[in-house]
Amino acid sequence: MGMFDFSIGANIMLSAIVGCVFATRFNLGYFGLIVGCILTGTIVGALNGMFYVKLRIPSMIVTTGLALIYESVANYIAGGVEQTLPSNLRAFGQMPWNIILALLACVAAYIFLNYTKIGTYTYAIGSNEFVAKNMGINVDKYKVLAFILSGAFLGVMAVLTISYGSSMVAVTGMASMSRNFVPTMGCFFGLAFKKYGMPLQAIVIGEFVINIIFFGFIAMGAPTAIQDVITGLALLIIITLTTKAEKGEIVK
Repeated sequence: MGMFDFSIGANIMLSAIVGCVFATRFNLGYFGLIVGCILTGTIVGALNGMFYVKLRIPSMIVTTGLALIYESVANYIAGGVEQTLPSNLRAFGQMPWNIILALLACVAAYIFLNYTKIGTYTYAIGSNEFVAKNMGINVDKYKVLAFILSGAFLGVMAVLTISYGSSMVAVTGMASMSRNFVPTMGCFFGLAFKKYGMPLQAIVIGEFVINIIFFGFIAMGAPTAIQDVITGLALLIIITLTTKAEKGEIVK
């Protein structure tokens, strides 16, 4: 759809903290963890979509501004204290439950994209928004729904993140942006293979490749500065290969 969400990191952080609070403070266990994370992610996605549609400004600006707010909300809920998930609630950070949850999310995404009206209209709007609008598709409505679904899946990511890492710190000052780059590069892999009709599979493959590169540098003991340089170069290369402008086209 041509939209970018720069609040991914803030969404994951806020969702993970809310899920942890539901699971521990309210003694809701796994139910609170899952519902808290997914519900928060969905609400954040809905807010992103509604602000984007109503304000009529680029999505990256909207979501960057909102990310600051989500970080502040997460910090307020956490009380400035690191939120830790008890060891008896970390099953989704270990085999086989982490794989099961990830596969369930992939299957749900595949079904939504290929067998529902939302998926069909999402592809149509992404291909040509002007034509989709002339065909009678409520473009704004389905853009908001796209943000909502994205937020729900980020809620699933929040479950996996806090379960694997066991805790979550509410950072501020846009520090959550560091979580944005790996998912973004995976999405650009998906765009590269969109013409072959396999964007979802390409995203999964792209994430695997990127993480193999990152963990390879960590295993070799490469300095953080080198890892950041490689990350930046990889992002530039992927964007260059996936967003080739036609002759005479204006690059925004």
